[in-house]
Amino acid sequence: MPRWRTDDLYASLNDPQLDHDLSALASDVQALETLFDTHGVRAGSPVTPTGVDAALGELNAVLTRLGRVRAFVYAFVTTDSRDEAAQTRMAALTTLSLPLGPLSARLTAWLGGLDDAALTALLEQSAEARAHEHRLRRAAQLARYQMTPPEEDLAARLHPASGGGWGKLHGNVSSTLAGEYRGQRLPVTALRALASDPDAGVREDAYHAEIAAWKTQETVFAACMNGVKGEEGTLAARRGFTDVVAPSLLSNGIDRETLDAMQAAVVRSLPDFRRYFRAKARHLGKTQLDWWDLFAPVGTSDTHWDYAAGEAFVERQFRAYSPALGDFAARAFGERWIDAGPRDGKRSGAFCMKWQGADSRILMNHDPSLDSVSTLAHELGHAYHNVQLGDLRPLQQETPMTLAETASIFCETIIQNAALQSAQGDERLYVLETQLMGHAQVVVDIHSRFLFEKAVFERRAGGDLNPSDLNTLMVQAQRDTYGDALNTPHPYMWAVKPHYYGRSFYNYPYTFGLLFGLGLYAQYEQARAQGHETDFQARYDALLAATGQATPLALAARFGIDLHAPDFWEGSLNVIRRQIDAYEATTQA
Repeated sequence: MPRWRTDDLYASLNDPQLDHDLSALASDVQALETLFDTHGVRAGSPVTPTGVDAALGELNAVLTRLGRVRAFVYAFVTTDSRDEAAQTRMAALTTLSLPLGPLSARLTAWLGGLDDAALTALLEQSAEARAHEHRLRRAAQLARYQMTPPEEDLAARLHPASGGGWGKLHGNVSSTLAGEYRGQRLPVTALRALASDPDAGVREDAYHAEIAAWKTQETVFAACMNGVKGEEGTLAARRGFTDVVAPSLLSNGIDRETLDAMQAAVVRSLPDFRRYFRAKARHLGKTQLDWWDLFAPVGTSDTHWDYAAGEAFVERQFRAYSPALGDFAARAFGERWIDAGPRDGKRSGAFCMKWQGADSRILMNHDPSLDSVSTLAHELGHAYHNVQLGDLRPLQQETPMTLAETASIFCETIIQNAALQSAQGDERLYVLETQLMGHAQVVVDIHSRFLFEKAVFERRAGGDLNPSDLNTLMVQAQRDTYGDALNTPHPYMWAVKPHYYGRSFYNYPYTFGLLFGLGLYAQYEQARAQGHETDFQARYDALLAATGQATPLALAARFGIDLHAPDFWEGSLNVIRRQIDAYEATTQA
């Protein structure tokens, strides 16, 4: 399977040009600090058009250069965690970029001090201010939750050795973890891949081998969790947030009312998802699902979904949506943007990262299934989003996670609906299973992760949690979401998911993205039925291009969507309920 191209940036990790650019970046960061001092970029200092133009212009330039180098090094770190040269480069890059955190905090505190009249005057006088108006308006919100400049500086400089260090340790240990399975030692990523094997015995044995593998490092992973959540909880309290969820609302650009409306709709949908789980259990000859059954294949497909077939299918269906989307997919495949296959030392899962300009790089671990092809489409959706953002500067591209999943869910829906359209019998059941398996992860399992993380923060405020505490909280969260449709849980999912070891509540934005993406896709289908798909596509691309320059609430309103209204969230979940109805009917036929 293809591996992504990296030599369009640098020849190798030992390229002298990389050494030169790292050295230049260190100088650029120091120069940026001097520039901020020269123009008084700090809380309480006067905000001048000249200072704003200089600060925003040079910060964008430094972030552009940093993004290019960081993407290159990250391409090696994530595909082989044992690559010492890559780890050394990443450590150097982390060190030289440390001052950017405090500088960003200074900029926010400086701009956040503007009152409405001063901001209006600045927007009239500064082209840079007008280009970054959304960033300036957000600064007022963010500045209310900042510590003193020395405290923010200290927090940023300590992070790589505290929460960031614990997160790095989790990634390095988990990527090389292996377990004993039927007399052979397999990477934990390979054990998890066996969860989709058609043989129930294989799945169950792999599950027990995986649990045993996580248990061998549970003390390390518990230390990582305590370190990350301890730092985040302490900083949230020091910055004046009312609870541990509040910082994520601010970073994700939504308000509490939006989150509450969505989460309430999710809870109301849980009995419907349990209908799906029970129907799947009956089809497998059981009364309840065990964890090793959640990804069990149901139905059969006459299509052999190897990687080449997946590429061809994705390009064809993207082109059916629009020639531009089809051409984009062809370019991504032709220019080797994708590292497709699993291998030792490679990070599990999938992601898309910006590369240079409007280009991206995509990591995935393909297996021959429609679900894996959907993952390919999903990550290409992120890359298409990056294309729409490509002409903007870094500070204009900063997209909250709630909107970051919009294009990925949309593209994934294109693929799954196309596969379902012509499917009959066992093939139709196979496609429905693929859809619902993914939706269940993003709605049900994600909600369990939200409940778990919230509980961890609450308990962590009183001291460290040991592995058995974390296992208990994880199982309780799964019981609260999967209910009695699930027999055997997975107590170590807290160790499996890397999301817990980075930013707080890196979970519910995926649910937001799914339901928002489904809502937009429903509008696309309506527009197509009326012959207005071209108009929709133009408005949709404009939305993607604006995700760093407007709030989710404002962008949703462009499509007549009120994120505070329960009806919107129910409407998207009703799409899934209809799929569950079809699944039940098909399994009983």
